[in-house]
Amino acid sequence: MPFVITAAFIAGFSDACAGTGGEEFADVWDTLKEWIQGTLGRVVCGSMILVGIVAGVARQSISAFAVGIGGGIGLYNTPSVIESVLSATITPENIELLNSMNNTML
Repeated sequence: MPFVITAAFIAGFSDACAGTGGEEFADVWDTLKEWIQGTLGRVVCGSMILVGIVAGVARQSISAFAVGIGGGIGLYNTPSVIESVLSATITPENIELLNSMNNTML
């Protein structure tokens, strides 16, 4: 009986389609990107590196310094990574390249 109710509930939904909307949040994204890659982001990244240096000296280990640098670099590059991953598109040139690579592998 629970299976039938669940199936009926799911069948009542229309098809789901991914959208390209969401322009309402473009201002929020632009603000966050400017904060991260602007002066505020540089101050935060510098602070992360400074805290890493202090922690490395206190622990007598370079690993804390490396984590500080990695965190700072990662924070600064986060918007670029997100945009490149989530806005990936397939162009006709890329399709031709993929087809040529596929043909050479066979």
